[in-house]
Amino acid sequence: MSTSYEAAGVDIAAGERAVELMKSRVARSRRPEVVDDASGFAGLFDASALTGYTRPLLATSTDGVGTKVDLARRLGIYDTVGHDLVGMVLDDLVVCGAEPLFMTDYIACGKVVPERIADIVGGIADGCALAGAALVGGETAEHPGLLGPDEFDIAGAGTGVVEASELLGPERVRPGDVVLALASSGIHSNGYSLVRHILATSDLALESTPADLGRTLGEELLTPTRIYAKDCLALTRAGGVRAFAHITGGGLAANLARSLPATANAVLRRASWTVPPLFAILAGAGNVPAPEMDKTFNLGVGMAAIVAPETADAALRLLAGRGVPAWALGEITEGTGRATLV
Repeated sequence: MSTSYEAAGVDIAAGERAVELMKSRVARSRRPEVVDDASGFAGLFDASALTGYTRPLLATSTDGVGTKVDLARRLGIYDTVGHDLVGMVLDDLVVCGAEPLFMTDYIACGKVVPERIADIVGGIADGCALAGAALVGGETAEHPGLLGPDEFDIAGAGTGVVEASELLGPERVRPGDVVLALASSGIHSNGYSLVRHILATSDLALESTPADLGRTLGEELLTPTRIYAKDCLALTRAGGVRAFAHITGGGLAANLARSLPATANAVLRRASWTVPPLFAILAGAGNVPAPEMDKTFNLGVGMAAIVAPETADAALRLLAGRGVPAWALGEITEGTGRATLV
């Protein structure tokens, strides 16, 4: 008896339809340096665009969205997790001052549903456009038997460029510098295994509408990650930026410490901001102690910038003009490379 790839659970035609559905949205992320590859096997980017640099350093990053994709699956909302992926990948690049150039994505799923795949990739393309990068390629893989028909996971990789003499990082940071907080749009894409555990072991439900949120818990949890790339680049161009810290897994203090030299500390003041209510809702429902919240979630700070003290006020005005809530979070002191919330 004969069999086929389709009988094994792989639908090539569905994959081809998904590609057709996503084409127009992917095109929105195009940069002038993108060169078409007729075969479609590779994404091409014209590197002659880098000839204006004296010593261009290529920066690269790769990441995923983690178990937030499970909430997207449960709620049937697929056009936001692409923004999360872009934020996780490309905002890592700008920490060193690199301009994101292009990105590729990878989607593994149990069954290709063209409209669902197009929504996911469309969200990635929209996020790339917000970051100023091109989505130059990707891959969708059908894994029947390994993933359920509605299950999927996504990952991506990005490349950027920075002039060597303008590379940001710990070596630029010095006592007296000011730490600025750039507000998150929510939880972003870290800590969702704990979120899912809380949902499974408490009375919280995705369909509930906590009074402090004004919308369903599910909608709040799927709020896409704020993409800071263009805002951080604008800050860098304005001058005075020493370093950035992308507040992802590990929380605020641990991530900020990665951008400190061994001779300096960061003192971060809790009184400088009000933690968004979602975090209190999760902590209360899950009986999560404050130290665990600190090291798991961003608590409302998605990116931190360390700037020269004389430029701090101008930096805050620039961010406000770009629609990014920001505030003075703390300061740099002499120390041993530690960041502390006080």
